[in-house]
Amino acid sequence: MRKTKGISILSLILCAFLWSSGGILIKLVSWDAFAISGGRSLIAFLSLLVIVGKPKFTFSFDQIMASLMYSATMILFVFANKMTTSANAVLLQYTEPVYIILFSTFLLKDEKTSFLDILVIVGVFGGMILFFLDDLSFTTNIGNFIALLSGISFALTAIFLRRQKKARPIDSFMLSHLITFIVAIPFMIHAGIPSASSFVGIMLLGVFQMGIPSILFAWGIVGVSALSSALITMLEPILNPIWVAIFIDEYPSPRAMVGGAIIICCVTVRSIFKKT
Repeated sequence: MRKTKGISILSLILCAFLWSSGGILIKLVSWDAFAISGGRSLIAFLSLLVIVGKPKFTFSFDQIMASLMYSATMILFVFANKMTTSANAVLLQYTEPVYIILFSTFLLKDEKTSFLDILVIVGVFGGMILFFLDDLSFTTNIGNFIALLSGISFALTAIFLRRQKKARPIDSFMLSHLITFIVAIPFMIHAGIPSASSFVGIMLLGVFQMGIPSILFAWGIVGVSALSSALITMLEPILNPIWVAIFIDEYPSPRAMVGGAIIICCVTVRSIFKKT
């Protein structure tokens, strides 16, 4: 059991590391958000087909919901990256643990929300407010709001995947990539043939930023709680802004950095004092 949990934690750490490349790769692709999501999911689906083989679609309630929520997460996150800074997009998405705390009682029948949970929720929402206090354009604020929505859908993804721990969570990922690709086909056609750099970006997004991490997350989620999976993958919002700052010279505002630090600290403190 301990060995299985160790493998799950390592899988989630590697998953977060690969996920963190999303911010910089999305910025390098000239397509619009829907086209990027579709192209990335097509490559991810094909890579998963090669690595894990034919999926087993049961179309159970949990599988469908996990697939739809993850598809929404992928699309919303790309939109957020196009409309606000990569740091804002990923930090606001990682309000996810708060929503897991709120939803788990009803969907996972985990322990009830405690006073510490309430303090964490208040702290996280306080950190979120700082993102919207900057003198930002309407587009940037919309991007921030979309990033928040991606956090909600990401939380629901983790919960419905966790409910499938006796099944094959990877099948939900494959179905979500298929759904995203089908929805995005008209936008991909409209976007036209990508440039050489955009093509390379799409390939990297599909295989290394989305395909392989899907396998790692599916392995990881069966050995730890939904909340633990969210906390372990907090490595992504730490690394994502670093890659973007190094390679694209894009930096979050001071307020956004403080808000992000508050969010990360709150969920980390919660994980230290509560073993769930």
